[in-house]
Amino acid sequence: MAQYDLVIKGGTVATASDTFRADVGISGGRIAALAMNLSSDGAQEIDARGKLVLPGGIETHCHIEQESAAGTMTSDDYYTGSVSAAFGGNTTIVPFAAQHRGQSVRDVLQTYDDRAAPKSVIDYSYHLIISDPTDEVINTELPEAFERGITSFKVFMTYDKMIVDDRQILDVLAMARAHGALTMVHAENNGMIKWMVDRLNAGGHTAPRYHAPSHPAAAEVEAIGRGIHLANFVDAPLLFVHVSTAEGARLIAEAQMKGQRIYGETCPQYLFLTREDLDRPGAEGAKFCCSPPLRDSDTQAALWQYVRNGTLAIWSSDHAPYRFDRSGKLAAGPEPAFTQIANGMPGIEMRLPLLFSEGVGRKRITLNEFVALSATNAARLFGMSDRKGSIAVGLDADIAIWDPDLQWQVTQSEMHDNMDYTPFDGMQITGRPVTVLNRGEVIVDAGSLKAQRGRGEFIKRAPFGIASTQSALAAELEPGSNFGAQIL
Repeated sequence: MAQYDLVIKGGTVATASDTFRADVGISGGRIAALAMNLSSDGAQEIDARGKLVLPGGIETHCHIEQESAAGTMTSDDYYTGSVSAAFGGNTTIVPFAAQHRGQSVRDVLQTYDDRAAPKSVIDYSYHLIISDPTDEVINTELPEAFERGITSFKVFMTYDKMIVDDRQILDVLAMARAHGALTMVHAENNGMIKWMVDRLNAGGHTAPRYHAPSHPAAAEVEAIGRGIHLANFVDAPLLFVHVSTAEGARLIAEAQMKGQRIYGETCPQYLFLTREDLDRPGAEGAKFCCSPPLRDSDTQAALWQYVRNGTLAIWSSDHAPYRFDRSGKLAAGPEPAFTQIANGMPGIEMRLPLLFSEGVGRKRITLNEFVALSATNAARLFGMSDRKGSIAVGLDADIAIWDPDLQWQVTQSEMHDNMDYTPFDGMQITGRPVTVLNRGEVIVDAGSLKAQRGRGEFIKRAPFGIASTQSALAAELEPGSNFGAQIL
C-alpha cells in the first residue's frame, strides 16, 4: 500500500513565515509529510517544479445566494460562487447568512444550509448578519448558532433596513464576548449619508457618479471611531470590514498599538479602482457602485501602507455580484439614479491574482505576507487554524499551486461566476493558480473543474481565541468600581 495518496513534488512551499523547497505528502485528505525526495511509489503525483505551493485561500467576505434588504438576489448561487472561488485559488469560503427583520436565526441558518450543502464545491461556513437583535436572538438563537461553530456575527451601522443602533451593537458585542465570538461591522454614519443623499437629490445630482460623494469618507471615519469606543467599553473584539479610508485605517492602527482587539479588512476595489470609474458614460458607472464607495489614488497609496504594516490584516473580495441588467444593477431601468442601484461588484476569483500580481509582483508585499493575507490571518481570526490556513503536517491538504510567471489579461470570459462583467476588465496580471486541492482532492487543474457540486463540507469553527493585551472593562462595568453591580 502506498504511504501517501498523493505527493506534490519539487515545488517551493510558502507559509506566512517561511519559504522552502519540499515535497508535500498527502494522506486521508491531510498533509502527512513535508520533506525532500518523498517517495511517491503507488501514489498520485503532481509535478510542481517551478511552481509555488501555497495554502488554499480563505475568502471571508462574500455574498453568495443572498437576498439584499431590498429583496434582490445575488447572481451567484453556492455552485457558481464556489466554482469561481476555486478557480481563484480559494478552498474555503465564509459567506454571509443574512437575517432580515422579523426572521429567526434558526430559519435563516436552515435556509442557507439548504442552499450551500447541495451546491458548494469547496468547504464553507457562514457569518451571521444580525439586523433584528431581539431578546430571543441575543439570549438563545445566537448562542445556539455559536454551538454549531458559527463564531462570527456582523452588524450594520447604516442602511435603514439593516441598521442596528449603538445600544443593540453593545448587546451583540456583550453576547459575543461571553461566548468567544468575533463581531464584524459595516461602519458608516447613517445620518451623514442620508443628509448627503437628500442634498444631492435636491440638486438633481442622481447619476451613478454621485454615489461616491453620497458616502463621504467622514461617515466611515466617524463610525469606525464610534465602533472602537463601543468595543473597548465592553472589552470585545471587533473587525471593521471593507475599510476604504486612510483616516479610518489610522484609527484602527492606533487602537492596535494600545493592545486593543480591533482588526481591519480591505478589498481589491479600494486599491485598484477609483471613484473616476463611477463617471463612465451612460449607466456604465453603475457597475462600480459599492459601499463604502471607491475613493482616489492618494487613498490607495495609504491603504497599501496599512496592508503592508499589518493594520489591515484581512484581504477579502466583498464579492456582491449583481448583473448589469434588469435582474441586478438596472432593476430600476436603463438609467437608474444612484440610489436605485444595487450596491456591490464581483471579485471573488480576482481577489488573490490581483494581490499576487500587484502586491508580490511589484514588491509591495512579500510572498509570506501574501500567504498571511490570502489564508493564514483569516484562519486565525475566524477559528479555523486547527484545519486551515497553512501548509503543516496534520492540517487539511488545502493547497493552491501557482505559476508565478504566467501572464494573462482579465476578461469576463476568463471568469467562472454568473456575471456579465468584471470591474477589473483589461488588467494585465502576472501569476495564477493552476492546480487547486481541497482536503487532498484536486478540484481545479489546467483550467478545468474536477469537483462535483455538493462536495464541500461545512466547517465548524472554534471560538475567537486571540487575547487582548489591554483586557480591561470600563470602570463602570467592573463590580469593584461600580458598587458591586454585575453588568456582564
